[in-house]
Amino acid sequence: MGAGHGHGHVHGHGHGHAQGPGHGQGRRRRGAGAPRRAVVATLAVLVPLAVATVVLLVWLWPSGRTEVPAGAGLDQLDGTVVAVHPGPCGEVPEGAAAPDPATCGHATVRVEEGPDVGRDVRLALPRGPGAQRFTAGDAVVLIRVGGAEEGDGSAADQAAGGETAEEETAGDETAGDEAAYQLSDHDRTSALWLSAVAFALAVIAFGRWRGVTALAGLAITFVLLLAFVIPGILEGEPPMLVAIVGAAAIMLTVLFLTHGFTLTTSMAVLGTLASLTVTGLLAYGAITFAELTGVTDDSSFMLGFSTRIDTQGLLLASVIIGALGVLDDVTVTQAVTVTELAAANPSYGWRRLYRAGSRVGRAHIASVINTIILAYAGASLPLLLLFSVGAQPLEEVLTTPVIAQEIIRSVVGTLGLISAVPITTALAALVATRRDDPGGQPAAVLPSTPSLRRARS
Repeated sequence: MGAGHGHGHVHGHGHGHAQGPGHGQGRRRRGAGAPRRAVVATLAVLVPLAVATVVLLVWLWPSGRTEVPAGAGLDQLDGTVVAVHPGPCGEVPEGAAAPDPATCGHATVRVEEGPDVGRDVRLALPRGPGAQRFTAGDAVVLIRVGGAEEGDGSAADQAAGGETAEEETAGDETAGDEAAYQLSDHDRTSALWLSAVAFALAVIAFGRWRGVTALAGLAITFVLLLAFVIPGILEGEPPMLVAIVGAAAIMLTVLFLTHGFTLTTSMAVLGTLASLTVTGLLAYGAITFAELTGVTDDSSFMLGFSTRIDTQGLLLASVIIGALGVLDDVTVTQAVTVTELAAANPSYGWRRLYRAGSRVGRAHIASVINTIILAYAGASLPLLLLFSVGAQPLEEVLTTPVIAQEIIRSVVGTLGLISAVPITTALAALVATRRDDPGGQPAAVLPSTPSLRRARS
């Protein structure tokens, strides 16, 4: 009995130990293989996408033969205000606001570049609402209108002061310049560079290496927009196709550069791609249904009149490019949130990760929607005030092309954001549940602890 019992105990115990490790190793191998399958599946989607983006980028890359719209012969030159000569403002039309006395008169400006570099020209001060104030020493921007004949006075002088060329010559030896100049605006180059440096230092100080990569991604975004998207559209390529290719190139480059080559970033990229596709389809349907042409102001009218640009396609392109800037924020946040939830709660399966991530996403979307609406309202505030002054009924204001266009932008962008949350959360949860625990043990066989039992309840 004792021997039999001992044999049975030893055999059973030994058999149990022999089976236990083998069984655990089998489960460990299955758990360890899951991330590899996730990587392979992710690469199977991302690699063809990247290849297609590069091919289309090369195919659509601008040739440099951009058509210059008619009437674009104005040169902007640097200048420096030497002196300001106040003068009478003249008669004010009945019902018009009186001009600021500081904007009445003339200014002597030294031309800092161009064919008349070093010469002083006498120019009328700009007038009207929002007119700039100038003082001696200000760096300014001059507009030179080509084709002025020798002996002509300044066009601005003739329009504002009504002085003859002879009177100008008597008062200022530079009045007989061949070129006609206009005093346009302040030169803000120094202020913008100072702001850019402060911005870069703040980003690097807070984000450190991640801040450096974010700035590099921002630089790449500007390069693609200025060197590919804008010239490509100006050369007559389909604006929507150019915008899609440009957005894909920006997304693939910037997200991986900023956040690293990880499964989490890959899920954010796939979520951005899917939601951007949804946004593009919704934008196409909404713009077509609302019969918007994309021509709502002087700029879009001039582009449509003087170039081969499809203004409706340009509107679609602007919606896609604008949506990308907000979509990557939402998708990266959702992917990282789900990853952190999975790391903090290894027992969570796909369903629990999806639900927890969706709760975070709903809170994020609620604030982002308000941000989008306020951004569009702020950009259109002068126009809204103009409509209010005209005392037009609200329904007429909302259906005007310029307001309807902004409403479509807001609605389509919001729907794209909403679609980004469930798509990205589902993808990130699918990958997170297949990852191994940092200790090397699959999450499926982690020992049950009181905290985990409470989490499951």
